[in-house]
Amino acid sequence: MGFFDKITDPVFMKDDSEAEKQLAALKEIQNQLLEENEILEREIKLVEAGIFGEKQIRFELENSHFPMYVLHDLYLEHNGLSAQIDYLVVTKKHIYVIECKNLYGNIEIDNKGNFIRSFSYGKKTIKEGIYSPITQNNRHIELIKAIRMEEKTNILTRTLFEKGFEKNYRSIIVLANPRTVLNDKFAKKEVKSLVIRADQLVEYIKSTDRVDDAETMSEKQMEALARFFAEKNQNNPVDYTLKYREMLKDFETKEDVKINSQMEQETMPKCPKCGAVMVMRVAKKGENAGEKFYGCSMYPKCKGIVNL
Repeated sequence: MGFFDKITDPVFMKDDSEAEKQLAALKEIQNQLLEENEILEREIKLVEAGIFGEKQIRFELENSHFPMYVLHDLYLEHNGLSAQIDYLVVTKKHIYVIECKNLYGNIEIDNKGNFIRSFSYGKKTIKEGIYSPITQNNRHIELIKAIRMEEKTNILTRTLFEKGFEKNYRSIIVLANPRTVLNDKFAKKEVKSLVIRADQLVEYIKSTDRVDDAETMSEKQMEALARFFAEKNQNNPVDYTLKYREMLKDFETKEDVKINSQMEQETMPKCPKCGAVMVMRVAKKGENAGEKFYGCSMYPKCKGIVNL
């Protein structure tokens, strides 16, 4: 730590979360539905799990006592491509792009880099492949590279930036669920080094900064870079609650039909013979053909009628 350093602890430059807003909207829809909906409940649990995982990472970073700028939940767009980044951390040596995974069950990484999740369902153990968070985070980093490259105005700065990019920008996959068992004994070394637990994150950042010979940024440069990304952040245009709001509209329509039906039944006359609700009918034959009348809803068991 330099003698004139002002930053001694993490500075959270962006700390809000779209997931929190999404959760609040989903719960509001759930309260309005007034009945259980398995699809909506599962979505709420997934969002809650994601928020819990991100809070685990925030706790570790907040208590790191290490100088860094932290940006939470960045949404970046460039040339039709987009990236939702859980955490971006700027230290004096690196920019860490962190993908948080709060996965239920155990995770295995095979020698091809495939991620396989296994979990218990009743008496069965289910295995399923999941989209590689390493691939996902690499795409985020490529988008960041394109955004930063666009800011470089001459060939020299572009060349220097591209030359040092891989060393300066680091991908980290953080498993935030402490119950998850990670089996990576068959994973390649370069893959294994990218996946860590939440409680290993701070030490990973400190040790990487300590041993790496990347160029050291000043605090002013760190802040400028963090502000650059904060200003590039956009509101995510995707409405994750749309299908559930459509579900709510459908529910309200059914409720309106039900209420109208009840109101109609309450205003209909009762059968003089059996007391059942009567319904409007039209005579099809005889001298009264074409004329409307009330007939018993229990017809043909009851043939009571009331003429209009």
